[in-house]
Amino acid sequence: MIRSTFLALALTAPTFALAVGSDDFKPPKTTETTTECTDGQIYDETTKTCVDAKESSLGDDVLYQAVREFAYAGQYDAAKRAMDAMSNQQDDRVLTYRGFVNRKLGNTELAMQYYSAALTKNPDNLLARSYMGQGLAKAGNMPAARIQLSEIRARGGADTWAEIALADAIKTGVTYNY
Repeated sequence: MIRSTFLALALTAPTFALAVGSDDFKPPKTTETTTECTDGQIYDETTKTCVDAKESSLGDDVLYQAVREFAYAGQYDAAKRAMDAMSNQQDDRVLTYRGFVNRKLGNTELAMQYYSAALTKNPDNLLARSYMGQGLAKAGNMPAARIQLSEIRARGGADTWAEIALADAIKTGVTYNY
């Protein structure tokens, strides 16, 4: 029931199942970062101003939320700049979104390298597995996509967005258009 309800919601309101985070599988909250700031700047809650990612004192968690929000909004260059400002470039979250951005920009081979690196760091990164599997499904490599789906399920991801989105991509050959 939950699965069919979620899938129906995702199909009728595709913005719900867009670029989601690995922690809670919810779309990022839209903030002033994408509604008020320009040129890839990030809204700083402390100063109540828009700031450049590299020139700010924003922590990695704030930057990561901005990356998610930019990716969700299709602002891939801004997402890249926010990722570049993060202190740990080998964090599996950064690697996952580097893969996501590159896949959406058509750099599929590079995206797969980033997803693989993210999974080397954190084999339980269900979001990286889903995004990788969606890329594989889009490329027509259904056996490899099914392996990622099995891994998601084996790692406790049944009935999450990661599983549902990948299962749908395998079934239809179509990934979500972020």
